Amino acid sequence: MKLYTRTGDDGTTGLFSGARVSKDHPRIEAYGTVDEANASIGMAMAACRREITFEARVHEILLQVQSRLFDIGADLATPEGANNSDRIMRVTETHVAEVERWIDEIDGANEPLRTFVMPSGGELASRLHLARTICRRAERLMVTLSHVEPVGAGPMRYMNRLSDMLFAMARRSNSVAGVGDTPWHPSKA
Repeated sequence: MKLYTRTGDDGTTGLFSGARVSKDHPRIEAYGTVDEANASIGMAMAACRREITFEARVHEILLQVQSRLFDIGADLATPEGANNSDRIMRVTETHVAEVERWIDEIDGANEPLRTFVMPSGGELASRLHLARTICRRAERLMVTLSHVEPVGAGPMRYMNRLSDMLFAMARRSNSVAGVGDTPWHPSKA
């Protein structure tokens, strides 16, 4: 099978249901940004040094997250009730609860947050912060899509929790690396 099909040369793309929509449709924007978040998580995983216990755990968790992001992409590409929708694994509250457990596991070792912190630090933390911001954008685009077409609550809640988890991971990564949080210093009027 060839990698290129030429079917998208007219500015449309196919959904899993078989329907075709414009490549700038809110549904495509949403799942395309989920794909971007997934790629950025892969970049964070590449910075994990597996000989460091915490970073090995981050890698393990993020590998599972990448599969869920593929599920969310398929979910967004296949609205409920559309052709083939019965073949899609939908992200549910069980998946959201799993991310919440990971947040509790990771954030429990972080110092209490006393101020806003800069998205910076070591390489792994910086990559995690970038992935976090892309997750937030994907979530916003899902909300935009939900104003014109149905979107399941599971994917939006998952992305919301995922960005929180990535924030907790970034802070913990900096702590493990001996890098403190960089606090925000608002300018004085």
